[in-house]
Amino acid sequence: MISRELGLALREAGLVWHPASGDRFQLDLTSDVEPEIEADVFTVSDMTIEPHDYSTGTILGFNGTTEWALDSVDLADAVWLPREDQLRELLRGTFRSLRRLEDAFEVEIELAGERLRFEHPDPAEAYGLALLELVGRTR
Repeated sequence: MISRELGLALREAGLVWHPASGDRFQLDLTSDVEPEIEADVFTVSDMTIEPHDYSTGTILGFNGTTEWALDSVDLADAVWLPREDQLRELLRGTFRSLRRLEDAFEVEIELAGERLRFEHPDPAEAYGLALLELVGRTR
């Protein structure tokens, strides 16, 4: 799972999230909520947290939560934390390789004939950095 900071950067760069069961996210609320709530990682699930699509947008409905009083949040108030497999899928045909280095992982992508490499100790973060570059260049 990627960091909150990278999730925010991907969202700001224009990555669009269509919530599906198994997706993980954190809240990014501007209201006065407990800081630990924003640090919690939630998982979209058919039983507890479900996306609801309306003409005005998508909300994430929290079914039967008793820890705190929140029935739903707008999708814009959630930070998607894609898994490694989701990041690789989003890279599509640009992905070339994942290599284990001595103290990091290196993801290589190809954009317009140029090979780009992204290193990080966590492979998901390396994939996320590559996706950030891709999204930034295609906007």
